[in-house]
Amino acid sequence: MNLRKLTYSLGAVLLSAIMRPADVHSQELNCSVEINADNISGSEHVFENLQQAINDYMNTTKFTSAQFSPNEKIECRLFLTVREYADDVIKGDLQVQSTRPVYNSSYTTTLINLKDTKIEFSYQEHEPLVFSETTMESNLTAILNFYAYLILTVDFDSFSSRGGQEYLDRLSTIVQLAQSAGETGWKAFEDNRNRWAIMNAFQDPSTESVRDMIYTYHRRGLDEMSVGPDKGRATITRSLETLRQINQKQPMSVVLNMWHDAKLDELINIYSKGSQSERDDVYDLLTTLYPTDQGRLNDIKNPPATR
Repeated sequence: MNLRKLTYSLGAVLLSAIMRPADVHSQELNCSVEINADNISGSEHVFENLQQAINDYMNTTKFTSAQFSPNEKIECRLFLTVREYADDVIKGDLQVQSTRPVYNSSYTTTLINLKDTKIEFSYQEHEPLVFSETTMESNLTAILNFYAYLILTVDFDSFSSRGGQEYLDRLSTIVQLAQSAGETGWKAFEDNRNRWAIMNAFQDPSTESVRDMIYTYHRRGLDEMSVGPDKGRATITRSLETLRQINQKQPMSVVLNMWHDAKLDELINIYSKGSQSERDDVYDLLTTLYPTDQGRLNDIKNPPATR
């Protein structure tokens, strides 16, 4: 059973039920793609073609055997900023974002919001992007596959306990293939935020508990807040202890940065209606993890509405 269905209204389910079978088993992602190459002159057509090629790849490739109706597609975004372009080699930064709906509400929560600063690949205009589960067709498709499966892993983990394991396994295969090719951004211990570091953090015994936190925070916390705000928020508070434990074992882990970038603003909003003791506890925990954000986190301890 696809537990993602739990977040959709009865009307949406009925709509999907009357659609053609080919639509019901559609691709998994609804991915917005944008490329900013303002600093590169004279090659606008190349980047227009590349943007369309990536858009088509992310939105037509069937990455899983899971059944998705159109209204269940995962909302995500890729924003590539090109820094350098010479001899068909593109270097830049890639912002990756994904969201998921919260049960019985109009609210969507951010699951992933990360920036990959080690994007480098070769691309010739009109070059076809070919998907393969067993071979590395190009570094570009390897990068796209990596983030597609990361999005799937985190999304499925948020609906069922470690529900994204199948996609995490594929993530590991992609990293292994890319490492064999010697491309930038995949090497073990190259830095603590590259693609290998992300994959490893979801598998390392000292940090893989973040996957359980993803489930508890979203399915047992956010999804429950529509019927029991205090109960849901209390569950979120307990789940945050996982961050403290990870910080004690691996203070440089990329998952701490990923959680910061995806969730800090949301946490400030969640605790605006919490009890003072709850706000104090969460403030103390988060300022330990993210001391440079103390100014922003003050809004947890002392929400603007209470000042």
